[in-house]
Amino acid sequence: MRIGIDASRTTRAQPTGTERYSLHLLRALLALDHDNDYTFYFNAPPRPGLFPDSNRVHYRIIPFPRLWTHLRLSWEMARRPPDVLFVPAHVLPLIHPRRTVVTIHDLGYYHEPEAHPPRQRAYLEWATRYNAQSASLIIADSAATKRDLVTVLGIAAEKIRVVYLGVDERFRPVSDAAQIAAVKQRYGIAGPYILYVGTLQPRKNLVRLVEAFGRIVRALDMGYEGMNRFDANDPQRRLSLVLAGAKGWWYEDIFRAVLHMELAGQVIFPGYVKHDDLPALYSGAELFVLPSLYEGFGLPVLEAMACAAPVVAASVSSLPEIVGDAGVLADPTDDADIARAMIRVLMDPLRAADMRRRGLERARRFSWQRCARETLEVIRDAAGEAKA
Repeated sequence: MRIGIDASRTTRAQPTGTERYSLHLLRALLALDHDNDYTFYFNAPPRPGLFPDSNRVHYRIIPFPRLWTHLRLSWEMARRPPDVLFVPAHVLPLIHPRRTVVTIHDLGYYHEPEAHPPRQRAYLEWATRYNAQSASLIIADSAATKRDLVTVLGIAAEKIRVVYLGVDERFRPVSDAAQIAAVKQRYGIAGPYILYVGTLQPRKNLVRLVEAFGRIVRALDMGYEGMNRFDANDPQRRLSLVLAGAKGWWYEDIFRAVLHMELAGQVIFPGYVKHDDLPALYSGAELFVLPSLYEGFGLPVLEAMACAAPVVAASVSSLPEIVGDAGVLADPTDDADIARAMIRVLMDPLRAADMRRRGLERARRFSWQRCARETLEVIRDAAGEAKA
């Protein structure tokens, strides 16, 4: 069987969750599958060594200035269709083979419509519905996304397979204090810190996170019992909130909240963090927090657990099924509840240590090898259904 894959998202210079999913899944597929041939479609040349050399993998580099998927990739499908086309992080081209598999990561546009610019929201709604209706089979990142596809879009449950993402093996606890200190210095972090990793955009609920952190700062100023290891007057002991990630859309409210709450010295914006620096950044954190209003999976939560960072996450969408009993959940619509959840970890080192242990155990259940194996099963099933 010849499997075609839209690999265009693997060449991004600053990959986010869906791009990292594409890259690691494709690498794991090549390592796993020794029976099928692959054609990877790119709109720009991949860097050398992005994928291992193999005589079973053929690159089709087909640049095009605009509408690459629906014009250029469609033309490629019309001329040289593969047996099955898999689209891991985008949308099916308008012209495509009868046998197709798509991954739908989330329906964030539906749950948080005001968190997206109108044009982007309209495109996401069209693309998700088109993908769901046109594909032979759908891969969903989580049971929460599968439920959304069934209840919101009316897709038959038997058409959807839940395949959890994996975690890169480089995400493991960093015990070298010098390495952690070097990464902290690189990103302007002096003392202990609470960490968030992800794009700065409204769906991530960062204004409420800043407000929750403000509550913690006020509690520390009043001498909150159990947290005397933090000291606002000592830069090496002053607790900071690190919001690591590139600016998305409508991020200005986050900066305004920091200024309004007079937290400019304690909220740090290091920008996009290099992939190689993330394990040390996770490992050095007092805790990792993801208060998103909606997540299809929440890959940074898994990365944080793999690095033994205690996790506080929102109690909505896919996050409870990913975190399990390894973290603390909080109501993302209530900054006081987010603050209480973080304080429970900060004030109790024994609880934090137990969370680090349980997070490591939880993260071991997720691997790219498993993700690739289950994805390949879906691709094979799609081919079999089309033949029947």
